[in-house]
Amino acid sequence: MTENKGFQLGTIGALSLSVVSSVSIVICNKALISTLGFTFATTLTSWHLLVTFCSLHVALWMKLFEHKPFDARAVMGFGILNGISIGLLNLSLGFNSVGFYQMTKLAIIPCTVLLETLFFRKLFSRSIQFSLVILLIGVGIATVTDLQLNALGSVLSLLAVLTTCVAQIMTNTIQKKFKVSSTQLLYQSCPYQAITLFVTGPFLDGMLTNKNVFAFKYTPQVLFFIVLSCLISVSVNFSTFLVIGKTSPVTYQVLGHLKTCLVLAFGYVLLHDPFSWRNILGILIAIVGMVLYSYYCTAESQQKANEISAQLTQPKESETDPLIGVENGSAILNDGVVTKGPVWNSNKDLHA
Repeated sequence: MTENKGFQLGTIGALSLSVVSSVSIVICNKALISTLGFTFATTLTSWHLLVTFCSLHVALWMKLFEHKPFDARAVMGFGILNGISIGLLNLSLGFNSVGFYQMTKLAIIPCTVLLETLFFRKLFSRSIQFSLVILLIGVGIATVTDLQLNALGSVLSLLAVLTTCVAQIMTNTIQKKFKVSSTQLLYQSCPYQAITLFVTGPFLDGMLTNKNVFAFKYTPQVLFFIVLSCLISVSVNFSTFLVIGKTSPVTYQVLGHLKTCLVLAFGYVLLHDPFSWRNILGILIAIVGMVLYSYYCTAESQQKANEISAQLTQPKESETDPLIGVENGSAILNDGVVTKGPVWNSNKDLHA
């Protein structure tokens, strides 16, 4: 019971850290990009990853976590794929309208569900599917404004969705297959992600903005926000791996849409961004979808735990001797009690 409560609190803490850090970095980057004119998003992301790696290296030196080497090829492929997915998402935003880019982000959840169903034999119940549909409709109403299509932008969006889905599924499966923590996986994959974006970032940013990141005038104010953004990114990157490892890729995407709604709300309250009844309606519908998703996941997890508990507490058919049956039965009742599963766990998207 204590272990389950600890896991549950750890998962809630990871979700909370992810929301707070992600909303904070969006607000910080919005000030950096929109107000100060630093529009080099891919290069900035490479700096984020470099700072994250350095921070984890210091944590390793302080023995805050244990270095656990595993399949080097898997780590390299995973790190490069993550870097490519970030670059493709930035390209998708650059070559598409904002509305189509938001549709691209919405497509990540159904694509992830499809891939996990086809290749990992995961079954998502109709209740889970229904809650996800409501969530996507709400976020779509709140964020999608225009849908201007073009061939290159559509191809980039498709590639961005596929690479993002595969990378997030790999984040979950690698941690479980090799029995490594989120910190250990992030520490080993960070250099490959950073190098991929550090090499391609200036080229991609130059193509999207027609500006040179090295020729930009770095004022003290710009440098302050860059440093602040990099520091917050350590928490963002860590919580991303932590959430996907403790829950699932689909849950992480649901959490991402919660962040989108919060960013819209904070933008209106703090930055006085334009806000309409359509935004409010969409956010409310999305919140209903998130609540239903959480409720159904919790209910299915508890149902599955109860079924396992019932199976373990049933006496074996071969136990015909009354004395042996009583002893074994009491042992099962005393030592074999299975507590209910945590509210958030890695299999909560499965249909019980």
